[in-house]
Amino acid sequence: TQSTWGKSAKKKKNHTQMRTIQSTQRITIPKGVKVGVHSRKVTVTGPRGTLKKAFTHINAQISVTDKFVTVNFWFANRKQIACVKTICSHIENMITGVTKGFEYKMRIVYTFTPIHVTILDGARDIEIRN
Repeated sequence: TQSTWGKSAKKKKNHTQMRTIQSTQRITIPKGVKVGVHSRKVTVTGPRGTLKKAFTHINAQISVTDKFVTVNFWFANRKQIACVKTICSHIENMITGVTKGFEYKMRIVYTFTPIHVTILDGARDIEIRN
C-alpha cells in the first residue's frame, strides 16, 4: 500500500458554481444634484460643477429615477457582485465631489538630491526642478 502522508489528495468537484440571480444596490440622490445615465456613462451635476465617468467595461444595468440611482447585475458571480458595490461607491464619491468637493494635500519629500518646487498661476500649477 502507498502512504498519502505529505501528499495533497485532489478531490473532484462535482458541483457547479452557484450564481446570484440579481444583485441590486440603490443610492439616494440629494437635492440640488442631477444624475444622468446614457449607455453606462454617468454624469453628475451639482453646485460645484459636473463630473463624468464611464462604466462601459462592466455589464451592469444602471438606471436613474427621481430620487435613486439603481445598479443591477443579473446572474452574477462573486467578482461581478463586487463590481456593483464599486460602481455605487464611485457614484457616491462623484455626488460628494459636486456637493462638498475634495481637497488634496500634497507633501513633497526628498532623500538625497534636493528638489526645488515653485507654485505658479495662483496655486493652479506646480513646477518641479532638480
